[in-house]
This record gives sequence, structure tokens and C-alpha cells, in this order.
Amino acid sequence: MYKKVLFFLFLIFISSNSSAKETDKAYFGGGCFWCMEESFEKAEGVIEVISGYSGGTTENPTYKEVTYGDTGHFEVVEIVYDKSLTNYKKLLEIFWINIDPFDAKGQFCDKGYSYRSVAFYKTNDEKIEIEESIKEIEKKFNKEVVTYHREFDKFYKAEKYHQNYYQENFVNYLLYKKGCGREKKLDNIWKN
Repeated sequence: MYKKVLFFLFLIFISSNSSAKETDKAYFGGGCFWCMEESFEKAEGVIEVISGYSGGTTENPTYKEVTYGDTGHFEVVEIVYDKSLTNYKKLLEIFWINIDPFDAKGQFCDKGYSYRSVAFYKTNDEKIEIEESIKEIEKKFNKEVVTYHREFDKFYKAEKYHQNYYQENFVNYLLYKKGCGREKKLDNIWKN
């Protein structure tokens, strides 16, 4: 009887571990993190998207410090994804079609350093994927891509009211997005 119980517990252990997802994280900044949240949450394999700050030197920065101060941080999203359903390269493709890679002053109506576009890499393979995609875009458009690419260091989660803003404040979000001309500009860049 004891052997049967051990065997049964072993089977339960094996089945519970085999269903565990292997996840990873990616970090991108494309101006307003509310818009980036929306873009990535719709992607297959994405488990969660969190708004926050990265790339600078100030620890635990606030929105006000990032936007109006000298923290060196960008508004970014942390993307938690299931590696069996998507990968960094696919997420990078989503990133590009949701930004203006030629705007050196920010993104859409949001201007300033913290709103510049940036792709972070954690591995040399991710760095190579970013660099190769930049070359492809520059060749296609015959323009210089000004999007930063930086080695990832730390991510700081933004204030609670920024999380899922596009869902929880839907009307305000749509007014902001339309007012910024984000979709129109993206269509002009990527659909022509």
C-alpha cells in the first residue's frame, strides 16, 4: 500500500511540474506606457504587462521625477511572456510597429527624454536582434532610426494609477490617444 501511495504522489508531482509555463521578460519604451500596455497585452503568449521606469540612475523614481526631473529613466513596460507561445523577436516586431522610430524628441504628443523610444536587451542574442531589426528598418525607409537600445539593468514599477490605465479609464485613454494622433501617425509610417 505504501508503494502505491508514493507512486500516486510521484505522478501528481510530475503532472503539476510539467504544466508549469516557462516565462521570460522583455522591456520596451515607446512614449506613453499606457499605449504600450494596450499594444502588448493583445499579443499571443503575453501573460502580463506592467508600466514602469527603467534606464536611469534614480532608485524607485516617481512619475513626476521621471517626467520632469533628471532621473535618466524612460517610461517603459515590462512584458512577462510564455516562451512556448512567443519570443523576444516577435515582441520586438510588435514594439516597432507601435512606435515612431524616427522621432528623436519623444513619441507622438509626448516629448522629452523619458518619452523617447528604447528597446532593452538582457542577452547578446537580444542585442543582435535589435541591431539587425534597426538595419532592416533603416534600409526600408532610408532614414536613421533614433530609438535607443540599451542593456537592461533594473525595472521600477510605476504608481498603481498607471497600471491598466487604458482599461480602467477607457474614455480618458481614448481621448488622449486620439488627441496625440498616435494611430494616424503609426498608419502613416507602417502601412504605406
